Amino acid sequence: MKTRDFYYDLPPELIAQTPILRRDNSRLMTLDKKTGAVAHQHFYELPDMLVPGDCLIMNDSRVLPARLLGSRLPGGGACEVLLLIDKGDNVWECLVRPGRKLRTGARMTFGSGELTAEVLGEAADGNRLIRFTYQGIFLEVLERLGKMPLPPYIKEELRDRERYQTIYSRIPGSAAAPTAGLHFTPELLERISTKGIGLGYITLHVGLGTFRPVKEETIEEHPMHSEFCTISPETAELINRTKAAGGRCICVGTTSCRTLESWAGEDGHMEPMSGWTNIYIYPGYRFKVMDGLVTNFHLPESTLIMLVSALAGREHVLAAYQKAVEERYRFFSFGDAMFIS
Repeated sequence: MKTRDFYYDLPPELIAQTPILRRDNSRLMTLDKKTGAVAHQHFYELPDMLVPGDCLIMNDSRVLPARLLGSRLPGGGACEVLLLIDKGDNVWECLVRPGRKLRTGARMTFGSGELTAEVLGEAADGNRLIRFTYQGIFLEVLERLGKMPLPPYIKEELRDRERYQTIYSRIPGSAAAPTAGLHFTPELLERISTKGIGLGYITLHVGLGTFRPVKEETIEEHPMHSEFCTISPETAELINRTKAAGGRCICVGTTSCRTLESWAGEDGHMEPMSGWTNIYIYPGYRFKVMDGLVTNFHLPESTLIMLVSALAGREHVLAAYQKAVEERYRFFSFGDAMFIS
C-alpha cells in the first residue's frame, strides 16, 4: 500500500496544545469497525459501552522527565540532551543538541553540577551514548532537573507535568506518554471495575520512534522502531480467562495493542513475556487477541493510523477522521478519543 493512502487534511488549529480541565470530559467518537458507523459521546460514557466480562488492558509505563537542559564543558555553551534508552551502568542512548558540538569526549553539566555527563560514542543512527555521573538516585535527580519530552507538535509549556502521565502510571521508562490513557480518572476506573470489567496492565516503554514519519513511498518498506514491553502473569491470565468466557479484550492505546499482539499465540493464548518488539501492524494484519481499541486521533501517514486502519478498515477510519475534523474534535496527545469496537 502507498503511504499517501493514509493522508488526511488536518487544520493546525485542531491540534490540542493543552489538556482540558477534567480528563474524562474529552469527547469520544465511537466507530463500528464492521459498518463504519460513528457516534459522538464523551469519555465519561465509556463504561456504558463496555459489557460485564470484558477486560480493559492499559499501559502502566511512566514518562521520564527525560529532557535535560545544561551547559557544555568547558566554555558554557548551551546544550540539550533527551534520554532514550537505558543501556545500563549509567549509560543512556540519547538525542543531543547541538550535535556538531557534542562528539565523543564532550562533557556537559546540568543543575549547577548536580549532574554531569560525557559522550562515550555515537550509535549507528547518530544518537549519542552518554555516561552520567551524580550522587544519589538517578530517577530522583531527573525529577528535579528534567523536563517532560512533549511531542514536537505541542508548542505550549505544560504547567502540570502530571497531566502528561496516566493516573495509573507506575514504571518509569517512556519518552512519550501512552496518551489514550490520559482520559481516565480514578472514579471512571472504579465505575468500570464495579460493572464487572476486568482491569489489566502491561508495560511498554514508548520511544520517540512513535513520532517518526513514514518516509517511504510504500508502507511495507518502513523500518519499524523497537520498544521494550512486559506482560505479567496476572494480565496474561485475565486475558485468557476473558477470551475463554466469550468476553472482549479491549486495549487502551496502540501500545497495549502492540504488546498483546507481539506475544499472543496464533490461537490468541497469552503467556507472560518480556522483550523487545518491533511489530508493525497495517491493513491485512489478522488480530489474534484484541477485539476493540480505545485510542486518540493520530498523525496523517503515521504507523499509528495504519494500525487503526488494520482494525477498522482504511476507508472507515479516514471517513471517521474527516467527520472528526468537521465536528472540530481535538487531535493528538492532549486531544479527544475514539472507541473502535
